Amino acid sequence: MSAESYLSRGVSPTKDDVKAAVKNQSKGVFPGAFCKLIEDLAGDPEYCTAIHADGAGTKSSVAYLMYKETGNYDWFKGLAQDSLVMNTDDLACCGVTENLMLSNTIGRNAHRVDGKAIAKVIEGYDEIIAKLAANGVNITMCGGETADVGDLVKTLIVDSTLVARAKRSDVINAANIKPGNVIVGLASFGQATYEDKYNSGMSSNGLTAARHMLLNKHYYENYKESFSDTLGEDKAYCGKYLLSDKLPGTDITVGEAILAPTRTFLPVISKVLASYRANVHGIIHCTGGGQAKCRDFGTGVRYVKDNLFDLPPLFQAIYESGEIPMKELYQVFNCGHRIEFYVDESAAAGIIDIAKSFNIESRIIGHVEMSSNGNTNEVIIKSNGEEYVYN
Repeated sequence: MSAESYLSRGVSPTKDDVKAAVKNQSKGVFPGAFCKLIEDLAGDPEYCTAIHADGAGTKSSVAYLMYKETGNYDWFKGLAQDSLVMNTDDLACCGVTENLMLSNTIGRNAHRVDGKAIAKVIEGYDEIIAKLAANGVNITMCGGETADVGDLVKTLIVDSTLVARAKRSDVINAANIKPGNVIVGLASFGQATYEDKYNSGMSSNGLTAARHMLLNKHYYENYKESFSDTLGEDKAYCGKYLLSDKLPGTDITVGEAILAPTRTFLPVISKVLASYRANVHGIIHCTGGGQAKCRDFGTGVRYVKDNLFDLPPLFQAIYESGEIPMKELYQVFNCGHRIEFYVDESAAAGIIDIAKSFNIESRIIGHVEMSSNGNTNEVIIKSNGEEYVYN
């Protein structure tokens, strides 16, 4: 698979080179699980341990631009949620949802990102941890590190690491996804009961593509520090929008849409597993790789997605930039739903009802069948009379 508009900006949606680099490493105690799980740190054979690291990625560059344009430091706060949720919701795909231990790492250029900005990031961690606690999810902040690495970082990097123990009997292993499963997708957009305002669904993937396809040359001309000097002028900030412009089809600005904090599905996943764990064969977080992410899990299966959500306004605007074809759009972005439950059909209605109780739209977006050759996985997306194949 290729994604030229993304690759041309120095980013790989599938990270095939990274996968090749780690192919000989141990797969952990649950090979095929969404995250690597290892022997229990406490030595209990009934448990395993998860150690997971991820971050907000280049979304921090947009927060920096918003701060520079408005003088408001609050734009840095959401990066903490982005960084945290990219870890929590990955681990949740393995059924790991409780007693999470968090450490964070911030790398900054102190000439551009001062202590007030760092304070807002830390405040953001405190807020999302408190919000999750109010929804029954406990995370303990264990400290972290802020490094001044201006020789390496032009603005800001916000990363997190989570550690948790889990009962092996409770682990959800995506290797168990099988033909006959239906796929229940949870919308990435809208306003969940635990969110303060409308969420565009952006998440923390595809930001390099999104900001350069949407934002215009004003940012190329005025903020050279916000992008790589390896990026040619023809690929940097090629869009038509200012951050302050209204995003078509919404009541929010383009900047607010891009910076919408990554939605966590932890409250929903926890409740689903409490009622339907035995019926859940896999959970996939549609992050790097977008709607083709599931291709990496299961064996000899074809994922057919033929009832996707309509494109939310932000992804529609990215598509209408004219630079990215629909097949690639689905490969880079979540395009409307970010968590997928692979379940017995009998459990689908109950899961949809649980999501609804949190004001999150969900639906059966597809199903699983045997792949065409019974060995290699493939994804087929059917949308608006078109069919896109990823293999």
